[in-house]
Amino acid sequence: MSSKVKAQVSEQEWQTRVDLAACYRAVAMYGWDDLIFTHISARVPGPEHHFLINPYGMMFDEVTASSLVKVDLHGNKVMESEYDINPAGFTIHSAVHEARDNAKCVMHLHTTEGVALSVLEEGLQAYSQQSLFPLASLSYHAYEGVALNPDEKARLVRDLGDTQFMILRNHGLLTCADNIPDAFLFMFIFQRACEIQLKAQATGQKLIPIHSAILQGIRAQASEVTKQAGGSLAWPGIKRRVARRFPGFDE
Repeated sequence: MSSKVKAQVSEQEWQTRVDLAACYRAVAMYGWDDLIFTHISARVPGPEHHFLINPYGMMFDEVTASSLVKVDLHGNKVMESEYDINPAGFTIHSAVHEARDNAKCVMHLHTTEGVALSVLEEGLQAYSQQSLFPLASLSYHAYEGVALNPDEKARLVRDLGDTQFMILRNHGLLTCADNIPDAFLFMFIFQRACEIQLKAQATGQKLIPIHSAILQGIRAQASEVTKQAGGSLAWPGIKRRVARRFPGFDE
């Protein structure tokens, strides 16, 4: 299967497939997966608006480069595959990809901590250094039920604006970036910020927020702050760790 798909696609697409499969397995490695639900999508290099997404029914630690399904913006398969995709899952992803040319990779997860924080009225707070990255480019989207309604796409895009981090109320977390390594690192920082906030709040003690002047300074430099997050620096090591834990993603 691997050699068959690899022979049909460009070298650039194959590399995107390998990185996206590694990303799925990294999510499983960190325990952020939700069985077969939630998705990570990536745009295929080239002029066509084609995207790669996970085959519906496959666990994240089973995803391989060759099993990823290539679809258009409407979720229609544009390359033969024995697998199908989750239409509800692609509703969110297609909306972001269509609206944002710089959203080459979109990650959406249902981590316990991410969903728990999405329920808090106050949302993410400036309680840690980790929180400053998402707070520099953060948006919220109200819960509208399972994402099957195409009309929701316009509202989600409006709420996302030009941000790279989004809290989907009562639902989970979303990050988007120009490449897979950055989208993953953004989610790592986002998830860690949620974990830290919930643990701190669980103590019941008075919390010390980061001074508002520091937060405003970070927000004023939002694009530079997120560009310097260093996804490309961390990514090779993440892939090595994934290869040790879940080998075979590049098949």
